[in-house]
Amino acid sequence: MAVETFKYDNKIVRDFGIATMIWGVVGMLVGVIVAFQIFYPKANFGIPYTVFSRIRPLHTNAVIFAFVGNAIFMSVYYSLQRLCKTRMFSDALGKIHFWGWQLIIVSAAVTLPLGITMSKEYAELEWPIDIAIAVIWVIFGINMFATILKRRERHMYVAIWFYIATWVTVAVLHIVNSIEIPVSFLKSYPVYAGVQDALVQWWYGHNAVAFFLTTPYLGMMYYFLPKAANRPIFSYRLSIVHFWALIFIYIWAGPHHLLYSSLPDWAQSLGTVFSIMLIAPSWGGMLNGLLTLRGAWDKVRESAVLKFMVVAVTAYGMSTLEGPVLALKSVNALSHFTDWTVAHVHIGTLGWNGFLTFGILYWLIPRLYGTKLFSHKLANLHFWVGFLAILIYALPLYFAAITQGLMWKEFTPEGFLRYPNFLETVQQIVPMYVIRAIGGTLYLLGVIVMIYNLARTMRQGSLIREEVAEAPALAKHFEATGFDRKPHRILERKPVQFLILTTFAILIGGLVEMIPTFLVKSNIPTISSVKPYTPLELQGRDIYIGEGCYNCHSQMIRPFRSETERYGEYSKAGEYVYDHPFQWGSKRIGPDLHRVGGKYPDAWHYNHMKDPTSMSPGSLMPPYPWLIEQKLDNSTLASKIRVMQTLGVPYEQGYDTIALDDLNKQAQAIADGLKQARIEVEPDRKIVALIAYLQRLGIDIKGKSNLLSEKEE
Repeated sequence: MAVETFKYDNKIVRDFGIATMIWGVVGMLVGVIVAFQIFYPKANFGIPYTVFSRIRPLHTNAVIFAFVGNAIFMSVYYSLQRLCKTRMFSDALGKIHFWGWQLIIVSAAVTLPLGITMSKEYAELEWPIDIAIAVIWVIFGINMFATILKRRERHMYVAIWFYIATWVTVAVLHIVNSIEIPVSFLKSYPVYAGVQDALVQWWYGHNAVAFFLTTPYLGMMYYFLPKAANRPIFSYRLSIVHFWALIFIYIWAGPHHLLYSSLPDWAQSLGTVFSIMLIAPSWGGMLNGLLTLRGAWDKVRESAVLKFMVVAVTAYGMSTLEGPVLALKSVNALSHFTDWTVAHVHIGTLGWNGFLTFGILYWLIPRLYGTKLFSHKLANLHFWVGFLAILIYALPLYFAAITQGLMWKEFTPEGFLRYPNFLETVQQIVPMYVIRAIGGTLYLLGVIVMIYNLARTMRQGSLIREEVAEAPALAKHFEATGFDRKPHRILERKPVQFLILTTFAILIGGLVEMIPTFLVKSNIPTISSVKPYTPLELQGRDIYIGEGCYNCHSQMIRPFRSETERYGEYSKAGEYVYDHPFQWGSKRIGPDLHRVGGKYPDAWHYNHMKDPTSMSPGSLMPPYPWLIEQKLDNSTLASKIRVMQTLGVPYEQGYDTIALDDLNKQAQAIADGLKQARIEVEPDRKIVALIAYLQRLGIDIKGKSNLLSEKEE
């Protein structure tokens, strides 16, 4: 058989590798700043663009889509060429992919601190950026599948299965969750509302973790771990079970983020059942990785690369055990809204994603540059510093979570809340936050050591831009062996059919959960007293979202006595029918706000936003003085009303033409009330709109509404 000579493209791999390191430092640095701001709010430097609530989503987006995203592309472009024994289909598409992705990251880094956000976790970016993400993802997919189709290797190795599942699932998740109607160039509203929006978001959010932070990294594990250990993967059959069981089951588990919420009980239970089932395939993958190293533990002791990979795979196993445990309702009743979720997520990101990325970089960069690693001692130093940092980061958060969760629920013998003031529970765990910040700083220092080590490695070598390789052409006809006739071996030769079957497997769970929630009205019973937001309240809600208040406050009172005693009546599904997007939150750094309407006078809210400690001595909330100074922009108000009407919000016909008049009337009424409290504020300031929104929260369930067009026209 004739042997063909070709060249691998290493330059695109190098580019994504450098981007991985740069964005890793940026994302983790923002994370460290955020960690310090939680207990020392003055670390926001007194400007709106660096306040915790705005840059917290910047941290998550930078780490997930910039650091991890570039690491995925680096690994795919390297491994796919070698697994397919061919150069990538198009160098030009690779360059467009690289620069397009970096521009998307920069656009996120600009818009999020400016308060331009959708407020949906891991999907905060506005509609033009969402479109750009979809375009670049399709370009990546074309390049990947075209490369697979022109391969010289007949069978697709297991890593490619995970790459295919990643691409198709992320595409589906992103498109479905990002369906929104633009109001202006950088403002839109999602088509879903309330309970439906929550279900779609956490179907996306959970599976963004599954299919962006997990499946591509499993593909990377299946390729780079055997390469680094110079041993074959432990079990081919186990990899088949691992793959198909994982991608089928994972997609069902999203509702476990919404336990004890207003989501229908059947959907919550479904999420819990499939979350428990996830343990089997997840641990199958972990064991397949660790058992690949059987008989090679001497190598692990000597190799920093293998040490990073072993801890990464172990962290994957621990995270995928802890996740199902947290999906148990009895555990979730304590853990949800606490730092337990934060600790759980960071075991995965710091241990699984971070350490596997570091191991791959230490293995890959010397090979790209035709040299040896500059310093194995520095690599081992990075390992131990990073490993210690993970422990220092995560363990205090577990203590903080259990402490705060139990304090929230504790009653006196007389039947009263022992800690009725939410702030008491926050102040109790401040020392844990301090230790967590130290752990995050150590982790960042380890990454800086790695970058120095790899930079010196690059300097002592020279990039092999075009790596020469040889392989026989893929024969169109061949005589299949008995092993090749097995059903899965046949499927491994058919990438198009493999893609179709994968798509079918990942669609089933989402459809089963969403169709009844969207089409069966009894799943979301309406409440006649719930009315649309007034124009001023709608503007105030957008300010609330733009300032990132959802990062610290929930709007979901669960049906526990401890919560109803503290906050009021538990939340009903019908209360959220006009909420585009929903605002249930996922972490309580501050108290729940769903029943805050009417609880305090307008003057309290004004002073609280100006200086939180004036109303809550010892508060860790940063001040928001710019809301008092900045004018409310009403230029898009009419467009917002029209979009809301399109989404089914029952504003009267032509209301967009009189909405501004109603807004001004309500704003003037609030300003006049503040004046009586000796607070001078112009009615056109953002603080007035925010007060209007906060005072609206939770009052509809009492049958109240102050929609001016209804009561005054």
